Amino acid sequence: MSATLIPETGSSTASAMRRNFWRGVWRVMRRKPSRMAGVVILLGFVLMAVFGPMILPEHLPTDPNALTRPPSWEHWFGTDPQGRDVTALVIKGSRYVLLTAAVTALITVVVGTAIGLYSGFKRGRWDTVLMRLTDMKLTIPGLPLLLVLATVWQFGSPIQMGLVLGLLGWGGVARAVRAQTLSLRERGFIEAARGLGLSTTHIIGKELLPSMAPYIAMNMLISVTGAVYSQVGLFFLGVLPYESDNWGVMLNLAVFQAGAMITPTALGYLLAPLLAILLLTLGIVLVVDAMDEIFNPRLREE
Repeated sequence: MSATLIPETGSSTASAMRRNFWRGVWRVMRRKPSRMAGVVILLGFVLMAVFGPMILPEHLPTDPNALTRPPSWEHWFGTDPQGRDVTALVIKGSRYVLLTAAVTALITVVVGTAIGLYSGFKRGRWDTVLMRLTDMKLTIPGLPLLLVLATVWQFGSPIQMGLVLGLLGWGGVARAVRAQTLSLRERGFIEAARGLGLSTTHIIGKELLPSMAPYIAMNMLISVTGAVYSQVGLFFLGVLPYESDNWGVMLNLAVFQAGAMITPTALGYLLAPLLAILLLTLGIVLVVDAMDEIFNPRLREE
Protein backbone atom coordinates (compact mmCIF):
# COMPACT_ATOMS: atom_id res chain seq x y z
CA MET A 1 0.00 0.00 0.00
CA SER A 2 2.78 2.41 0.93
CA ALA A 3 4.45 1.87 -2.42
CA THR A 4 1.38 3.18 -4.17
CA LEU A 5 0.93 6.08 -1.81
CA ILE A 6 4.38 7.59 -2.36
CA PRO A 7 3.94 8.42 -6.05
CA GLU A 8 0.48 9.81 -5.41
CA THR A 9 1.83 12.00 -2.62
CA GLY A 10 4.69 13.21 -4.81
CA SER A 11 2.34 13.93 -7.69
CA SER A 12 -0.05 15.73 -5.36
CA THR A 13 2.76 17.84 -3.93
CA ALA A 14 4.03 18.81 -7.39
CA SER A 15 0.51 19.67 -8.48
CA ALA A 16 0.00 21.83 -5.39
CA MET A 17 3.30 23.63 -6.04
CA ARG A 18 2.25 24.38 -9.60
CA ARG A 19 -1.10 25.71 -8.44
CA ASN A 20 0.56 27.92 -5.82
CA PHE A 21 3.01 29.23 -8.40
CA TRP A 22 0.30 30.24 -10.87
CA ARG A 23 -1.75 31.77 -8.05
CA GLY A 24 1.30 33.85 -7.18
CA VAL A 25 1.67 34.91 -10.81
CA TRP A 26 -1.98 35.90 -10.93
CA ARG A 27 -1.67 37.93 -7.70
CA VAL A 28 1.34 39.81 -9.05
CA MET A 29 -0.39 40.58 -12.33
CA ARG A 30 -3.68 41.55 -10.66
CA ARG A 31 -1.94 43.89 -8.21
CA LYS A 32 -0.55 46.00 -11.05
CA PRO A 33 -2.56 45.69 -14.27
CA SER A 34 0.22 47.51 -16.13
CA ARG A 35 2.24 44.30 -15.94
CA MET A 36 -0.48 42.42 -17.75
CA ALA A 37 -0.40 45.21 -20.29
CA GLY A 38 3.30 44.50 -20.75
CA VAL A 39 2.56 40.85 -21.54
CA VAL A 40 -0.11 41.92 -24.04
CA ILE A 41 2.28 44.39 -25.69
CA LEU A 42 5.05 41.81 -26.06
CA LEU A 43 2.66 39.18 -27.36
CA GLY A 44 1.25 41.72 -29.81
CA PHE A 45 4.68 42.50 -31.22
CA VAL A 46 5.52 38.81 -31.56
CA LEU A 47 2.27 38.11 -33.40
CA MET A 48 2.81 41.17 -35.59
CA ALA A 49 6.34 40.03 -36.51
CA VAL A 50 5.25 36.46 -37.24
CA PHE A 51 2.00 37.01 -39.12
CA GLY A 52 2.19 40.63 -40.32
CA PRO A 53 4.59 40.07 -43.24
CA MET A 54 2.57 36.99 -44.23
CA ILE A 55 -0.62 39.02 -44.56
CA LEU A 56 0.92 42.06 -46.24
CA PRO A 57 2.13 41.87 -49.86
CA GLU A 58 5.86 41.40 -50.42
CA HIS A 59 6.08 44.82 -52.09
CA LEU A 60 3.73 47.37 -50.57
CA PRO A 61 1.66 49.27 -53.14
CA THR A 62 2.71 52.82 -53.92
CA ASP A 63 0.37 55.70 -54.68
CA PRO A 64 1.84 58.59 -56.72
CA ASN A 65 -1.13 60.72 -55.70
CA ALA A 66 -0.50 60.26 -51.97
CA LEU A 67 3.17 61.03 -51.41
CA THR A 68 4.15 61.92 -47.82
CA ARG A 69 0.59 62.40 -46.64
CA PRO A 70 -0.20 63.26 -42.99
CA PRO A 71 -2.02 60.77 -40.72
CA SER A 72 -5.62 60.06 -41.67
CA TRP A 73 -8.31 57.42 -41.15
CA GLU A 74 -7.10 55.66 -44.27
CA HIS A 75 -3.40 55.88 -43.32
CA TRP A 76 -3.05 56.04 -39.54
CA PHE A 77 0.52 57.39 -39.64
CA GLY A 78 0.41 58.83 -43.12
CA THR A 79 2.43 57.72 -46.14
CA ASP A 80 6.12 57.76 -47.02
CA PRO A 81 7.72 59.65 -49.99
CA GLN A 82 6.79 56.72 -52.26
CA GLY A 83 3.14 56.76 -51.22
CA ARG A 84 3.30 53.57 -49.12
CA ASP A 85 1.32 53.19 -45.92
CA VAL A 86 3.60 53.90 -42.93
CA THR A 87 1.70 51.58 -40.58
CA ALA A 88 2.25 48.69 -43.00
CA LEU A 89 5.96 49.56 -43.19
CA VAL A 90 6.24 49.35 -39.40
CA ILE A 91 4.50 45.98 -39.38
CA LYS A 92 6.79 44.61 -42.11
CA GLY A 93 9.89 45.95 -40.37
CA SER A 94 8.96 44.32 -37.07
CA ARG A 95 10.06 40.87 -38.28
CA TYR A 96 13.61 42.03 -39.06
CA VAL A 97 13.85 43.96 -35.80
CA LEU A 98 12.53 41.21 -33.53
CA LEU A 99 14.37 38.36 -35.26
CA THR A 100 17.66 40.24 -34.96
CA ALA A 101 16.91 41.07 -31.32
CA ALA A 102 16.00 37.46 -30.52
CA VAL A 103 19.19 36.06 -32.07
CA THR A 104 21.26 38.73 -30.30
CA ALA A 105 19.67 38.01 -26.93
CA LEU A 106 20.10 34.26 -27.37
CA ILE A 107 23.80 34.51 -28.26
CA THR A 108 24.43 37.07 -25.52
CA VAL A 109 22.77 34.99 -22.81
CA VAL A 110 24.19 31.62 -23.89
CA VAL A 111 27.80 32.85 -24.09
CA GLY A 112 27.58 35.10 -21.05
CA THR A 113 25.82 32.49 -18.91
CA ALA A 114 28.27 29.72 -19.85
CA ILE A 115 31.28 31.87 -18.99
CA GLY A 116 29.74 33.32 -15.83
CA LEU A 117 28.56 29.96 -14.48
CA TYR A 118 31.83 28.14 -15.10
CA SER A 119 33.97 31.01 -13.86
CA GLY A 120 31.96 31.53 -10.67
CA PHE A 121 31.76 27.84 -9.84
CA LYS A 122 35.33 26.77 -10.60
CA ARG A 123 37.07 29.84 -9.17
CA GLY A 124 40.87 29.68 -9.09
CA ARG A 125 42.83 29.87 -12.33
CA TRP A 126 39.79 29.44 -14.60
CA ASP A 127 38.00 32.30 -12.86
CA THR A 128 41.01 34.58 -13.30
CA VAL A 129 41.46 33.76 -16.99
CA LEU A 130 37.77 34.05 -17.91
CA MET A 131 37.24 37.27 -15.97
CA ARG A 132 40.33 38.90 -17.48
CA LEU A 133 38.94 37.95 -20.88
CA THR A 134 35.60 39.47 -19.90
CA ASP A 135 37.29 42.64 -18.62
CA MET A 136 39.14 43.05 -21.92
CA LYS A 137 35.86 42.57 -23.76
CA LEU A 138 34.14 45.23 -21.63
CA THR A 139 36.96 47.77 -22.13
CA ILE A 140 36.65 47.65 -25.93
CA PRO A 141 34.41 50.55 -27.06
CA GLY A 142 31.41 48.80 -28.53
CA LEU A 143 29.95 51.47 -30.83
CA PRO A 144 33.13 52.31 -32.80
CA LEU A 145 33.89 48.61 -33.23
CA LEU A 146 30.33 47.93 -34.32
CA LEU A 147 30.46 50.77 -36.86
CA VAL A 148 33.69 49.39 -38.34
CA LEU A 149 32.31 45.85 -38.55
CA ALA A 150 29.05 47.07 -40.08
CA THR A 151 30.94 49.06 -42.72
CA VAL A 152 33.28 46.21 -43.64
CA TRP A 153 30.73 43.40 -43.33
CA GLN A 154 27.37 44.58 -44.64
CA PHE A 155 25.08 42.39 -42.54
CA GLY A 156 22.91 40.66 -45.10
CA SER A 157 20.40 39.08 -42.75
CA PRO A 158 19.00 39.37 -39.22
CA ILE A 159 20.88 36.18 -38.29
CA GLN A 160 24.25 37.66 -39.25
CA MET A 161 23.55 40.91 -37.46
CA GLY A 162 22.25 39.11 -34.37
CA LEU A 163 25.34 36.90 -34.28
CA VAL A 164 27.69 39.89 -34.37
CA LEU A 165 25.70 41.90 -31.82
CA GLY A 166 25.50 38.88 -29.51
CA LEU A 167 29.23 38.16 -29.66
CA LEU A 168 29.90 41.81 -28.83
CA GLY A 169 27.45 42.03 -25.94
CA TRP A 170 27.96 39.03 -23.64
CA GLY A 171 30.40 40.69 -21.21
CA GLY A 172 27.84 42.27 -18.90
CA VAL A 173 25.79 39.08 -18.69
CA ALA A 174 28.90 37.04 -17.83
CA ARG A 175 29.74 39.39 -14.96
CA ALA A 176 26.18 39.36 -13.61
CA VAL A 177 25.84 35.57 -13.83
CA ARG A 178 29.20 35.06 -12.14
CA ALA A 179 28.07 37.22 -9.21
CA GLN A 180 24.90 35.14 -8.86
CA THR A 181 26.90 31.92 -9.09
CA LEU A 182 29.26 33.02 -6.32
CA SER A 183 26.29 33.60 -4.02
CA LEU A 184 24.74 30.21 -4.84
CA ARG A 185 27.83 28.01 -4.74
CA GLU A 186 28.00 28.20 -0.95
CA ARG A 187 24.38 27.13 -0.46
CA GLY A 188 23.61 23.83 1.23
CA PHE A 189 22.27 22.02 -1.83
CA ILE A 190 25.45 22.80 -3.78
CA GLU A 191 27.64 21.67 -0.89
CA ALA A 192 25.60 18.46 -0.69
CA ALA A 193 26.07 17.83 -4.42
CA ARG A 194 29.80 18.30 -4.04
CA GLY A 195 29.86 15.95 -1.07
CA LEU A 196 28.21 13.27 -3.19
CA GLY A 197 31.04 13.57 -5.70
CA LEU A 198 28.85 14.81 -8.56
CA SER A 199 30.65 16.22 -11.59
CA THR A 200 30.99 19.92 -12.31
CA THR A 201 28.83 19.52 -15.42
CA HIS A 202 26.07 17.86 -13.39
CA ILE A 203 26.12 20.47 -10.62
CA ILE A 204 26.08 23.39 -13.07
CA GLY A 205 23.46 21.86 -15.38
CA LYS A 206 21.16 20.24 -12.80
CA GLU A 207 21.57 22.41 -9.70
CA LEU A 208 22.84 25.90 -10.52
CA LEU A 209 21.25 26.52 -13.92
CA PRO A 210 17.64 25.72 -12.88
CA SER A 211 18.02 27.95 -9.81
CA MET A 212 19.17 30.84 -12.01
CA ALA A 213 16.72 30.30 -14.89
CA PRO A 214 14.39 33.22 -13.95
CA TYR A 215 17.37 35.58 -13.58
CA ILE A 216 18.76 34.44 -16.95
CA ALA A 217 15.35 34.88 -18.59
CA MET A 218 15.15 38.47 -17.33
CA ASN A 219 18.65 39.17 -18.68
CA MET A 220 17.57 37.79 -22.02
CA LEU A 221 14.59 40.14 -22.20
CA ILE A 222 16.77 43.09 -21.23
CA SER A 223 19.24 42.10 -23.97
CA VAL A 224 16.42 42.41 -26.49
CA THR A 225 16.10 46.15 -25.84
CA GLY A 226 19.84 46.70 -26.32
CA ALA A 227 19.72 44.75 -29.58
CA VAL A 228 16.82 46.84 -30.87
CA TYR A 229 18.61 50.11 -30.12
CA SER A 230 21.89 48.89 -31.66
CA GLN A 231 20.45 47.70 -34.96
CA VAL A 232 18.09 50.65 -35.35
CA GLY A 233 20.99 53.01 -34.65
CA LEU A 234 23.17 51.37 -37.32
CA PHE A 235 20.45 51.65 -39.94
CA PHE A 236 19.66 55.22 -38.93
CA LEU A 237 23.33 56.19 -39.33
CA GLY A 238 23.23 54.81 -42.86
CA VAL A 239 26.06 52.26 -42.53
CA LEU A 240 23.81 49.35 -43.56
CA PRO A 241 21.81 48.76 -46.77
CA TYR A 242 18.58 50.72 -47.14
CA GLU A 243 16.75 47.84 -48.79
CA SER A 244 16.43 46.05 -45.44
CA ASP A 245 13.06 46.20 -43.71
CA ASN A 246 13.99 47.88 -40.45
CA TRP A 247 12.63 50.70 -38.34
CA GLY A 248 16.05 52.36 -38.47
CA VAL A 249 15.76 52.67 -42.26
CA MET A 250 12.40 54.38 -41.78
CA LEU A 251 13.90 56.85 -39.30
CA ASN A 252 16.79 57.62 -41.65
CA LEU A 253 14.53 58.22 -44.64
CA ALA A 254 12.03 60.19 -42.56
CA VAL A 255 14.72 62.60 -41.35
CA PHE A 256 17.05 62.87 -44.33
CA GLN A 257 14.72 62.26 -47.28
CA ALA A 258 11.22 63.24 -46.19
CA GLY A 259 12.38 66.11 -43.98
CA ALA A 260 10.15 65.03 -41.10
CA MET A 261 11.87 67.46 -38.70
CA ILE A 262 10.68 70.46 -40.73
CA THR A 263 7.76 69.09 -42.78
CA PRO A 264 4.56 68.56 -40.74
CA THR A 265 3.06 66.20 -43.32
CA ALA A 266 5.97 63.74 -42.84
CA LEU A 267 5.82 63.75 -39.04
CA GLY A 268 3.86 60.48 -38.92
CA TYR A 269 6.63 58.78 -40.91
CA LEU A 270 9.04 59.69 -38.11
CA LEU A 271 6.74 59.03 -35.16
CA ALA A 272 5.56 55.55 -36.21
CA PRO A 273 8.88 53.69 -35.78
CA LEU A 274 9.75 55.75 -32.70
CA LEU A 275 6.46 54.81 -31.04
CA ALA A 276 7.01 51.15 -31.98
CA ILE A 277 10.46 51.18 -30.30
CA LEU A 278 9.15 52.94 -27.19
CA LEU A 279 6.15 50.62 -26.91
CA LEU A 280 8.31 47.50 -27.29
CA THR A 281 10.71 48.79 -24.62
CA LEU A 282 7.81 49.58 -22.30
CA GLY A 283 6.41 46.08 -22.70
CA ILE A 284 9.77 44.50 -21.87
CA VAL A 285 10.27 46.72 -18.81
CA LEU A 286 6.82 45.84 -17.46
CA VAL A 287 7.32 42.10 -18.01
CA VAL A 288 10.77 42.14 -16.38
CA ASP A 289 9.30 44.02 -13.42
CA ALA A 290 6.60 41.36 -13.04
CA MET A 291 9.13 38.52 -13.33
CA ASP A 292 11.33 40.13 -10.70
CA GLU A 293 8.49 40.13 -8.18
CA ILE A 294 7.24 36.65 -9.13
CA PHE A 295 10.63 35.01 -8.62
CA ASN A 296 11.88 37.20 -5.77
CA PRO A 297 9.75 36.52 -2.66
CA ARG A 298 11.23 39.52 -0.81
CA LEU A 299 9.52 41.86 -3.28
CA ARG A 300 6.06 40.37 -2.90
CA GLU A 301 3.37 42.33 -1.13
CA GLU A 302 1.23 39.52 0.25
